[in-house]
Amino acid sequence: MLIREATADDWAAIWPFFHKITAAGDTFTFPTDLDRDAGRGWWMLNAPNRTVVAVDEATGTVLGTAKMNNNQHGNGAHVASASYMVDPRHGGRGVGRALVEHTLDWARDKKFRAMQFNAVAATNTHAVRLYERLGFRIVGTVPEAFHHPVQGYVALHVMHRPL
Repeated sequence: MLIREATADDWAAIWPFFHKITAAGDTFTFPTDLDRDAGRGWWMLNAPNRTVVAVDEATGTVLGTAKMNNNQHGNGAHVASASYMVDPRHGGRGVGRALVEHTLDWARDKKFRAMQFNAVAATNTHAVRLYERLGFRIVGTVPEAFHHPVQGYVALHVMHRPL
């Protein structure tokens, strides 16, 4: 698997699984009705922020994607953040882990002091477990801050990892 900078042309491969994931409304705090152009604006970041794709080197298939940026501005700009999406057809192959590790390397290279995720749905147990395995810990939990389409109002975790 190769992780590389996302190009404008990659959006055509990202959009189908981005749309499926956001429309489901069970993991991201994004609007569930984003259209293709609005979704691109939410995901495809400009420098100095970054969006990448994980690509199967043999076939060129986009397996997943990540976006990374500073978590806050001004006096909080020394903490990074990131978001990840793996095409459900390619889950369970280590794509998510590789993307998280890539964003951690990026953040270290850019001299961020930590990485923080502000809104990890407590019901997204696969993501929570992966992040914990990679050194993140839950530093706060906001009760009923996420409206899950099936489970109702559930907690959002704030997760943090020093770099």
